[in-house]
Amino acid sequence: MFDKNKIEEGIRLLLEGIGEDTDREGLKDTPERVARMYEELCAGMEQNPEEHLSKVFTCDNDHVVIEKDITFYSTCEHHLMPFYGKTHIAYIPNGKVVGISKLARTVEVFARRLQIQEQMTEQIAGAIEKYLGAKGVFVMVEAEHMCMSARGIKKPGSRTITFAAKGKFAEDGTMRSEMISLMKHDER
Repeated sequence: MFDKNKIEEGIRLLLEGIGEDTDREGLKDTPERVARMYEELCAGMEQNPEEHLSKVFTCDNDHVVIEKDITFYSTCEHHLMPFYGKTHIAYIPNGKVVGISKLARTVEVFARRLQIQEQMTEQIAGAIEKYLGAKGVFVMVEAEHMCMSARGIKKPGSRTITFAAKGKFAEDGTMRSEMISLMKHDER
């Protein structure tokens, strides 16, 4: 359960811990602002992907549906720093499809949590498989992690790529290869 007061108290302690004066003009309202920010960044913790994936439409074919370049912003649970990038989703319908905006909403449910990319990729694929009953699901996530770009090794521009394959995509290496080829990031 989200507790704004605890977050504000924690931020005050953090600021004091780094030697700041929490009463100075620029920092006076910072604990409240940070609490509101985390309420937004972690909004997915209170959401269920079923809410978005339950509104379906009948589909009488089983051709692959692909939604590419779904932008997301998430927060690394290890350093509480952002990671962001693009999610690409492919699924094979099993008699029903979902509105394409619902795929982006599903990504948001999992991105708006303290998270690691590997887990987020698997959660997105698992939700689509479970709630759509898809014959196959393939999810690819490409992200830059600020914990690697702005601190530590300091390598901005480095991308981490993760995959999750379910059903037919897990069973058929050729289909997986085709999806990777179709999902490769194209410079626009």
